[in-house]
Amino acid sequence: MTRLDETRPFIPVGIAVLTVSDTRTAADDKSGDTLVSRITEAGHRLVDRAIVPDDRDRIYNQVQAWTLSQEIDVVITTGGTGFTGRDVTPEALEPLFEKRMDGFSEVFHRLSYDKIGTSTIQSRATGGVANATYIFVLPGSPGACKDAWDGILKWQLDYRHMPCNFVEIMPRLDEHLRRGG
Repeated sequence: MTRLDETRPFIPVGIAVLTVSDTRTAADDKSGDTLVSRITEAGHRLVDRAIVPDDRDRIYNQVQAWTLSQEIDVVITTGGTGFTGRDVTPEALEPLFEKRMDGFSEVFHRLSYDKIGTSTIQSRATGGVANATYIFVLPGSPGACKDAWDGILKWQLDYRHMPCNFVEIMPRLDEHLRRGG
C-alpha cells in the first residue's frame, strides 16, 4: 500500500550506486543505469557511482567509504548476490551492518516471487544500516533493480510516504553513536 501525504515536502536524499561485476563497464552497466535513472527521476541526488569487481575487500572498502561521507544517505549495490563462487557482495557488506534489515529481503523476495516465481530463491538480496547510512544489496539484473526500486525504495525513500518511511528516521540513525553505545 502506498499513500503519499502531499502536505509534506519531498526531501531529496544523497544516493551512491555500486555495480559489482567482473565484466560490466560504464558502457554496458544496464542495472546501474536502471537505478540511476529511477533515482534522478524521483528527484534524489546521485552523489557517486562506481563499478568494482567481485572482490570482498574492494566492495567493502568502497561502500564503507561512502557510508563515511556526509553527502551520502543511501548506498545501493547491484550484483554479486547469487550462489556462484564469485558472488560475494552479501559476505562483503553484512559485516559492515550495525543493524540488519531483514524486512527488506523479505519484501523484495515477495515482489520478486510475483515476477519470477521460485527463481527468487537464487538471490541473497539484503539490506542494513552502517554509519547512519542505509545499504541495499540488490541482484545484478535490471529487472531486480526495477522491482526493488519501484516496489520498495521509491516509497521508503520518500518523506511523504505514509504511515512511515526511511527518510523521517534518518536523523536518528546515529543515536547510539551520540550516546556512546
